[in-house]
Amino acid sequence: MPEGRWAEDLASEYLRGLGYLIVARNWRWRGGEVDIVAKDGATLVFVEVKGRRQKEYGAPEEAVDLRKRRHLWRAALAFLGEKADRVPVRFDVLAVGPEGIRHIKHAFGREDVRQGG
Repeated sequence: MPEGRWAEDLASEYLRGLGYLIVARNWRWRGGEVDIVAKDGATLVFVEVKGRRQKEYGAPEEAVDLRKRRHLWRAALAFLGEKADRVPVRFDVLAVGPEGIRHIKHAFGREDVRQGG
């Protein structure tokens, strides 16, 4: 099993338990990959999963830097295509670590991915 797969499996089960519908896992496009795309009601949620088996490497969510946020934003635009302006979208981070799962809803938005900031 690939290193991050265990965290993605746990994250998917967690989201299903909350009533989310998993639309895609490891969705690939020319710019990379999105861990999970899910529906939370009418909202399409792009989920970045970060796992750490040990505390010594820091909190998993710390790895979702500006570069990663911009990547997820571009991925959402690619996934949605022409529907990008008509579908409510949210970006969440699921941090899976020794203490369990932390779900950071609305982890970032459009204002967090602008050039220069």
